[in-house]
Amino acid sequence: MKARVVIAATVLGALVVAGCSKSSGTTASGGAKKCVANIGMEGPLTGPVATLGQEQLHFAELALAMDNKANKTHITLIQGDTQLNPAQAVTVTQQFTSNSSIVAVVGPAGSQEVEAVGPLMTRAGMPFISGSATAVALTTGKYPTFFRVVSKDSVQGPEDANYIISNLHPKALMIVDDEEAYSTGLVAEMLPIFTKAGIKVDHESVSQKVTDFSSLVAKVTPAETVVVLPWQIATNAQQFGRDLAAQHKKVVIFGTDGLFSPGTFTITGSYVSSFGPDITAIPADASIVAAAHAKYGSFGTFGPPVFAATHVVDEAIASVCKAGQTPTRANVLAAIKKTNEPTSILGQPIRFTSHGDLVNGKFFLFKINSAGQYKLIPSS
Repeated sequence: MKARVVIAATVLGALVVAGCSKSSGTTASGGAKKCVANIGMEGPLTGPVATLGQEQLHFAELALAMDNKANKTHITLIQGDTQLNPAQAVTVTQQFTSNSSIVAVVGPAGSQEVEAVGPLMTRAGMPFISGSATAVALTTGKYPTFFRVVSKDSVQGPEDANYIISNLHPKALMIVDDEEAYSTGLVAEMLPIFTKAGIKVDHESVSQKVTDFSSLVAKVTPAETVVVLPWQIATNAQQFGRDLAAQHKKVVIFGTDGLFSPGTFTITGSYVSSFGPDITAIPADASIVAAAHAKYGSFGTFGPPVFAATHVVDEAIASVCKAGQTPTRANVLAAIKKTNEPTSILGQPIRFTSHGDLVNGKFFLFKINSAGQYKLIPSS
């Protein structure tokens, strides 16, 4: 199925949709040059994780609306639906990179997608910022135009593994990857730590396309008190939990980012580690939270990092215009590299290393209570 690319009008009303190279010289009524640019947004807008993709889109739109108003810019968002599929992400990226009016991209969402599109973005000189791709390999320098506003697996994996060891005290556990780069990367970070702690580990693999986990659950032994699921699809984890209950197995599920989906993954007593905070608990974000709730309803931790990524791009474009230049991929990329935000929607500063990593990135841990609510576990 060919990925679809949709032109999206921002919530600010009629914005200029014409290409930047043709329209950035247009003058406003006062004679000042308008700051006009197009940016792309790649996300799983339909498909198995559309709930997360739509949340990411909503927060990109919200950031763009606020930034256009604050900076008096005319930045337009062009949507690309990847369905969390690397092949479709490549199709979208080919369309974006061949569109000379697009000066930067927010996304894609998955590490496996970044791996697929990285060479295309690099050749095109296209800056792109993900709000959810965490694989360590993405920031080794091979994709010089790539950035992320979340931390990486080499931080999350050890933090999660050590928490499990210190607080859940398993003598044996099962860990299941979903055969994708995000999942296998986290497993690779956790396994050595479990092994060093003397924990017996059953490492299993299962495709994201599998929806019946009864045979996998049957392998869980009485000695295994924890099952670690570094997965991207929350509905799969929910079904895994139901299959555990059906087989009367008392096991704690410990999931990662993709499982943070209130209302979808609701297995009581489960843990979820996430690259994004619950911004409803950050007082400084109150106005953003109110605006998001009013326009889009409830949300989780996938939207706010995309807000942060979009804001970085918007500010970079605005700075280029303030310097009297027409936004291009090259000068927007240079501006993104200089990003130095003292605070952000994520409750922390945003600066990037030379390879595009977020400086001092954090992870957050939640436990699901009997009401299906995600409760933050304070860091020690």
